[in-house]
Amino acid sequence: MLADLLANYLYVVRYLVILLMLLLLFFAIDDLFVDLYYWTSRLSRYFRFYRNHKKFDEQALFPLKEQPIAIMVPAWHEVGVVGKMAEFTAAELDYENYQIFVGTYPNDPDTQADVDAVCARFPHVHKVVCARPGPTSKADCLNNIIMSILDFERRTQVKFAGFVLHDAEDVVSAMELRLFNYLLPKKDLIQLPVYPFAKGMFSFTSGHYLDEFAENHGKDVVVRESMVGQVPSAGVGTCFSRKAILKLSQEGDGLPFDVQSLTEDYDIGFRLKSWGMEEIFVRFQVTDDLLARHAETSNSRSQSEGNVVCVREYFPETFHTAVRQKSRWIIGIVFQGFKTHGWTKDWRLNCFLWRDRRGVITYFVSFISTLIFVQLCLFWLYDQLVPGGYHYLSIFLDDPLVKILLVLNFFFFANRMIQRMIFVRRYYGINQALLSMPRQLWGNVINFFANLRALTQVLKHGDPHRVAWDKTQHEYPSIGPTRASRSIGSILVEQNALTQQQLDFGVEQQQAGERLGQSLLRLTLITPEQLGKAVALQLNLPYIACDPFTLDPKLIALLPEQLALKYMVLPYKLEQGVLTLLKEGQLSPVALAQIERHTALKVKLVICAYGTVSLGVRHWYRQEPDLNPDIYLQQCVWNERISKADMAVLQQRYLAGQLSFGDALIQAAL
Repeated sequence: MLADLLANYLYVVRYLVILLMLLLLFFAIDDLFVDLYYWTSRLSRYFRFYRNHKKFDEQALFPLKEQPIAIMVPAWHEVGVVGKMAEFTAAELDYENYQIFVGTYPNDPDTQADVDAVCARFPHVHKVVCARPGPTSKADCLNNIIMSILDFERRTQVKFAGFVLHDAEDVVSAMELRLFNYLLPKKDLIQLPVYPFAKGMFSFTSGHYLDEFAENHGKDVVVRESMVGQVPSAGVGTCFSRKAILKLSQEGDGLPFDVQSLTEDYDIGFRLKSWGMEEIFVRFQVTDDLLARHAETSNSRSQSEGNVVCVREYFPETFHTAVRQKSRWIIGIVFQGFKTHGWTKDWRLNCFLWRDRRGVITYFVSFISTLIFVQLCLFWLYDQLVPGGYHYLSIFLDDPLVKILLVLNFFFFANRMIQRMIFVRRYYGINQALLSMPRQLWGNVINFFANLRALTQVLKHGDPHRVAWDKTQHEYPSIGPTRASRSIGSILVEQNALTQQQLDFGVEQQQAGERLGQSLLRLTLITPEQLGKAVALQLNLPYIACDPFTLDPKLIALLPEQLALKYMVLPYKLEQGVLTLLKEGQLSPVALAQIERHTALKVKLVICAYGTVSLGVRHWYRQEPDLNPDIYLQQCVWNERISKADMAVLQQRYLAGQLSFGDALIQAAL
């Protein structure tokens, strides 16, 4: 009876095996294309160039004039880590003209104290305190750092040529900034390879990162950059040109990094490429071992490939933390990436987008294949140990299709293992290369559960942009709508409200915590009405020209003071049970739902001129007298002290000077 059940089970498994092997064969051919492209290109470069030319090495980097470079390090609860990293970087880098900006949070005094100790020793290390308490997201922290860097530029008359992104746990290469300095006049995004530190022989969880990064940054990204010219940022070891940061700030309305993305670094590579900017993934080999002090020391590693300028760091060592981290990558790259970027008109880029996103399928296929492989090994062991027993594997071995698929998949599996071992051996040596084979199985388990967790979170929230940021035990939900497709700056330029030069100047003059529109108003480059119309067009909402002092008091009574102050909105009209609210900018769906629950009314949003809501809230809810300047201005017109045109200009300037108390606190970093 048991034998019959096993036989029936194996017949079912046979069809599943055929399906899995067909899928594995498809993915293997995809991988084989990348392998062939890489090795063909490498041999071609050798015979066409490297064999006949002197190799470009670090000696060519030293004579170049050092451009000012800013290093950005976001930090939340990094006591004992960020201080050492900043101190190590300040002491290690073979470069002088740079500044380090470490982003901390007002509710993280221990990390601040850690950074303060380093700042006291190294004057080119600066502490940045974010406007909002942590934990927010890495992107939000970086936005605060960039605002602080621009403020530093205004105070010191320094203009940074490059903005380098690092994490608190990074160990930097001594030649990193010299390499960036060489490439910056020509490239807008420069990405260095990342090589995790190797732990013990049985540290399979952290070790599988080692294998994946070695092959990905040794081959896959190299092919991607060669074929497409597009490079995904790794989030560390990334340098942005000044042109790139200004463009990101303009398109993000003063916020270069998208706070709603769990993998904002991956997203930026696509945005810069779509704007025609130059990107490069660079593997630069140094000849002096002293300039690669933190590389691996195995005698069996490649002496050239093992000395590349790169970023070293430790990766998670526990199963749980690895699953959490990888599930965040899957959500950001696969689900948010697909929703934000979709597919393009370039088939080559689509090939690599497919490779980025296919993990949703391959992780499941690899895990199930591993489980079935283990079962078949047990049946094979039974056949060997029990003479005259049932030959269960004959169900598979007697099928010609299965035989063909087994041979093909075995060939491609062997190729995959050999390819991975080659790239692991280059940097880490032969011992780690051999360990990459059993680590592949454990990596399949981690990737499967990370994929499962990512799918569960996306299905639970219904929208990948709503999934919480879980870098630490705290959570920061991304609950707002996606980034607007058009920036305020581009709309204002398109409407001839200001020139591109004025827009660039407005970005450079932004103060800490200040939005781009506020900066342009402060510099009198635009009017509140122009800003309001641009915001309305950006958000695809109606624009209303409204006098905040002539609203219906009955409408004011419909909206409680607490909600008006919290969300900075004013009731404008009520029609058929729908309350129209005035707002100077975007309001999240969560905030709208909150207002609907409290008012028991359907709510819709319209945009008004900047300053209108601030004045209206103060007038109607705070009962501040003498806010309306119109009576005095009318008297001035009647007395012929000013003209009607002067009155209109003064009214716009009065609106432009309004700032809500909350915005004032944020700008003051309080």
